Amino acid sequence: MSAGFLLIHAKPNRTWTAVLSWSLFVLGIGLYLYVAHSRHRDNPEERVTPTVAQMVRGMYDAALKPAEDDEQQVQGGSVAQRFFGSMLWKDTKATSRRFIYSMLLLIPAVLLGLHMGLFPYVGVLFTRFILFFDKIVALSMLPILFIVFGIDELAKIMLIVVGVAPTIILDAVNLTRAVPGEQVVKAFTLGAGDFDVAYRVVLKQIMPRILNSIRLNLKAVMCFLFAGEMIASTDGLAYRIALLRRHMGMDVIIPYVLWVALLLFLVDWSMRFVNRKLHPWFRES
Repeated sequence: MSAGFLLIHAKPNRTWTAVLSWSLFVLGIGLYLYVAHSRHRDNPEERVTPTVAQMVRGMYDAALKPAEDDEQQVQGGSVAQRFFGSMLWKDTKATSRRFIYSMLLLIPAVLLGLHMGLFPYVGVLFTRFILFFDKIVALSMLPILFIVFGIDELAKIMLIVVGVAPTIILDAVNLTRAVPGEQVVKAFTLGAGDFDVAYRVVLKQIMPRILNSIRLNLKAVMCFLFAGEMIASTDGLAYRIALLRRHMGMDVIIPYVLWVALLLFLVDWSMRFVNRKLHPWFRES
């Protein structure tokens, strides 16, 4: 690293890049270990800041033992059988199912935004309504969704759609309108029809940025999903966190939070990988 490391033109070398990029992780972990050690030294029964050994033991039980409220107790079997009957797998599967359904329901939102940006009458019909709906706080509609759709899966999924879909729609509209009009005119002069222009010219250009927009909204999707699970659910990662909170089960809550972060990181990485493979020509501006 050059002497002017705070200047705009500074270029950190590979060593400094590795050191600086991991420094905050090391600092955070070290600070937690210090606080946990100090609190356990003063109070061996401390439960707010569990030690690493306690969290490993709690995660082991979550990953290889069934939930206490699960009737199907898996006593024996291989490690794989015990994992697929465990509390962690049950909760992860339930949350993942709701997450996938919600993401699939965002596809019509993208198509609606595309049509709103290209077809004037569709835009006139929906734009004001979507702009108004986008300003409604989704969590304030949670009681309404539970009344209309019940407390089962549909209400939780609709909460995510209501919370995220308007943003995706408006982003798709803006990206569609940003496509140069000359390309649309050129496509028409080459004999393309309206839907050819929409799906073969415009959609292909905006799709990588749409995927990025959805990727950047992953945390919002999980926030709405967690809100639904914490209020009315019998399984799921957020349900388990809320349940363990009553018993101060921080030795499992903290690993669960890290597990959710890992899953979202993998989804984010997968979407970036797919985006690069499907659109190798795309480069972030």
